[in-house]
Amino acid sequence: MILRARLVSLIWILPGLMAATGQAPLNMWWLALMAWGLALYAISRAASWKQAAWFGWLVGVGYIGGTHFWIVAPFYVDAEAYAWMAPFALAGMVGGLALFFAAAYGAAFALGRSQGMRLVSLAPCLILAEFLRATLFTGFPWAQIGSLWLNHPFMQLAAWIGVPGVGLLTLLALALPLAAPGSRAWPALAVSAALLLGGSWIGAQRLAAPVALSETQIRIVQPNAPQHLKWRPDMAPVFFQRLLDLSAAPADTPPDVVIWPETALAWRLDIAEEIFPLITDAAGGAEVIFGAQRLDEQGFYNSLAVLQPDATISHVYDKHHLVPFGEYIPLASLLAATGLMPDAERRGYASGPGARVLDLGAAGRILPLICYEAIFARDVAAAPERPDWIVQITNDAWFGNSAMPYQHLDQTRLRAIEQGLPVARAANTGVSALIDPYGRILASHPLNEQGVIDAVLPAALAPTIYARLGNWPVWVLLLTLVGGLVLVRRTRGH
Repeated sequence: MILRARLVSLIWILPGLMAATGQAPLNMWWLALMAWGLALYAISRAASWKQAAWFGWLVGVGYIGGTHFWIVAPFYVDAEAYAWMAPFALAGMVGGLALFFAAAYGAAFALGRSQGMRLVSLAPCLILAEFLRATLFTGFPWAQIGSLWLNHPFMQLAAWIGVPGVGLLTLLALALPLAAPGSRAWPALAVSAALLLGGSWIGAQRLAAPVALSETQIRIVQPNAPQHLKWRPDMAPVFFQRLLDLSAAPADTPPDVVIWPETALAWRLDIAEEIFPLITDAAGGAEVIFGAQRLDEQGFYNSLAVLQPDATISHVYDKHHLVPFGEYIPLASLLAATGLMPDAERRGYASGPGARVLDLGAAGRILPLICYEAIFARDVAAAPERPDWIVQITNDAWFGNSAMPYQHLDQTRLRAIEQGLPVARAANTGVSALIDPYGRILASHPLNEQGVIDAVLPAALAPTIYARLGNWPVWVLLLTLVGGLVLVRRTRGH
């Protein structure tokens, strides 16, 4: 009987899988909304906190598996050597991240003395779990619940309360009708409808405002260098020439700034001075922002550089939020000391000092982000001053034709909404894009095609509430909700 019950309970994987349809490339917010309602309902079928945690873990397995399946793609770039690791990496990530869902469901069950209370408790518990997922072990806030609204006006509420706040409102709107008993269900449904419709109306009003343009003309270059060819000695000159040719292509209006992707150069920045004049000649007098690796006495860095028309480097930014196991090995020194890892295998990138704003003069101040730094709202908020625009350079070629490049693009759009800042995104194989301060894509270049985007940079909006206060309003609401639930539990317990 126990085994049969466990097998039947596997059905709770399905709402998680359905909820994944709210993320790119499907972006089916309406189906994801129904799926999260079913996922919340799962807690009402649990008889103990342990069973609730089990149901939550299953929901998490479905959701994380449905949104993170692309994690296996890098192992197939050199399949002969690494493909065997792919199933273990996928199982480890899915099973591990699903534990945050298990913790949320178990805590919600413990907070509520009734099914209704547990349903309402689950909303803040899931968002608290997302905060933990975004923070612990350097964090990975990919496919947050609130981001299902990205192509809907409701997402604009992130300008006030961020993606976590949007997720909290969404889950509360779904939980209230499910939690209300009998005759109270209809009033609860009306409150939920008012919340969702009201938020959508506010978002639509925000989107109706015109977008001003700056005076900066930019060119985003997408060279389309497949990962398995990118570093080959015979192909590196080919891709470099492609970057030069694309940068020099005729334009109706000459660009002020040309942007190349992450690690666009196959040569280290510190020994590449001889090719700088070739780049400036191709750019025709524009500043060039590009990615390259560099080495100094402190370490080896994944960097972004700004090249001036006189072929000198004016700014260098070193990536500070590195990808665990991809760009460095956690606890590598300890592993090397114990003999579990050879010293040569523990070498990776060194971490830069932190967020920086680079002044490009007439082109304004930029916040540089390299690759997945754009998925962290806190990394954008860590800027020492407010920039005029964000530049993200990335190399998503590791992930081929999977959903990852589209999901990564969507993460960048969320940062635009939260901060009210335009974003210029240069991706090696795509998707490169120019994003307005409302998170809308003004221009993009398709995946796995070479080409350029020529456009006038939109102007920044005034600082949003989220840009000023960060997650504090959400934390206040979360603590108020959880505190109220604890108080109700204690009161009814007496």
